[in-house]
Amino acid sequence: MSSLILHEYAQSGNCYKIRLTAAYLGLPVERREYDILAGETRTADFLGSVNANGRIPVLQIGDQFLPESGAACLYLADGSALIPADRFERADMMRWMFWEQYNHEPNVATLRFWRLFIGEGGLNETQRAQLPLKQAAGEAALALMDEHLRARDYFVGDRLTLADIALYAYTHVANEGGFDLSRYPSVQRWTAQVATTPGHVTLDA
Repeated sequence: MSSLILHEYAQSGNCYKIRLTAAYLGLPVERREYDILAGETRTADFLGSVNANGRIPVLQIGDQFLPESGAACLYLADGSALIPADRFERADMMRWMFWEQYNHEPNVATLRFWRLFIGEGGLNETQRAQLPLKQAAGEAALALMDEHLRARDYFVGDRLTLADIALYAYTHVANEGGFDLSRYPSVQRWTAQVATTPGHVTLDA
């Protein structure tokens, strides 16, 4: 495999997904940090050479650049046990990864970013108006996860897959966004189990 460089903001759960996938697979990744609060992903250099969409994470593979966390995780895990061999389970894994980006991340992750990094006092009027809606949607996502995990150890099949990595990244720090994980015991059991996976690294590592 070509040399790997992760263009990231370390506290981003989306960037963490890629680091976690690489860690489980034993793949070395060079890390390049950008201060998103200072607009470092909006510079002409970044837009012209890393990602024209002005966002991180971006996984650089040799001289090729792959934006989006799900795509990068799929690239790294191709052919590994993190992607099910069974056709249905593979599609189900993708279902949960898509769901995470559409139902979970826009609410759980957004509230974490707003409350932890910006602070409610720094939010604009539109963002403040969205707080209760995003809180309710985030609680609904966590409740759905808790119900799914009630009788199973992982989201798909009987082992850890990219679905678990995608959902773990922001779920295990959901309290930083104002969510009480003690209300979701199955989710808490699952996050503890994921953290015992060989090769596991923490968000702050």
